[in-house]
Amino acid sequence: MIYKFRCFICKLFFYSIISSIINSTILFIAQADIVTSIRPLAFIIAGVADGVSNIQILIPDGSSPHDYSLKLSDFKKIKQADLVVFIGPDMEFFLKNINKLLPAKKQLVLSEEINIKRLLLSSFSKKPEFNHISDYSNENHYKHHHSEYNMHIWLSPKIANIAAHNIYNRLIKIYPKQKQKLILNLYNFKKNITQNDKKITNILKSSKNKGYYVFHDAYNYFEKYYMLSPLGYFTINPEIQPGAKKLYEIKTQLIKNKVKCIFLEPQFKPNVINTISRNTKVNFGTLDPLGVGIEIRQDSYMKFLVKLSEQYASCLN
Repeated sequence: MIYKFRCFICKLFFYSIISSIINSTILFIAQADIVTSIRPLAFIIAGVADGVSNIQILIPDGSSPHDYSLKLSDFKKIKQADLVVFIGPDMEFFLKNINKLLPAKKQLVLSEEINIKRLLLSSFSKKPEFNHISDYSNENHYKHHHSEYNMHIWLSPKIANIAAHNIYNRLIKIYPKQKQKLILNLYNFKKNITQNDKKITNILKSSKNKGYYVFHDAYNYFEKYYMLSPLGYFTINPEIQPGAKKLYEIKTQLIKNKVKCIFLEPQFKPNVINTISRNTKVNFGTLDPLGVGIEIRQDSYMKFLVKLSEQYASCLN
């Protein structure tokens, strides 16, 4: 009798352990999501993955991808992810060793996708509309630490459209049972981008041919797509202070009243801009390239672009 009772207890203990393992496995699977680096990429992903998977963002609002460091909780998110989507180590340097955490099939590096790579703009454009007048030492410092390409690709509606398709191609392999939902989401995303493009063109129609400076070189894709007229920027890399030569050239433009607006960013508020613009009639505006405060939904990317275009128009007009 005692022997049978002990066996019964052993069986209960064994099944308890097995149940615990199964529940832990289920919990682990349930926590696996799509992980991305910055909020604007989450906007694009949500356009495709809405109703299919949760999206987690590594970089919190108010932080910059230029100087972010991974936390322990970030490592856990990455290891448990079904898919990690980011631009590339030239933008998110903190993800340069991601191959040690995840297999290639669970990574989507957008800047390395062939259909996106061919559309990348140079970081050092020689076209006159982009007046790169930073001093020599700052340019060399940037070249040494950053890509030769401008990696702010989420600001291009054209590239965002392609990125959405690339994300879709990965997700139908990960979630084959959700194929019809993914197809419908992708269709709606592309349709909404086309409709949104007309709305933004109308918002910006009075902003063309008006000179302005932005804080850092992040907006080339958006500006070229909507044919805006930037005079230049204060710095190539927001972590590097603008050089004396650049500040002198900008001050000269301000004195000649050729600058309609100077755009700052919520993440960076350098005092040097206030100093050189003193006693001028220049307007100040704010551009938010990261879409802080915009909720992650299927139409978030459209709202992000509209908000950015309204920020341009409110200062230039």
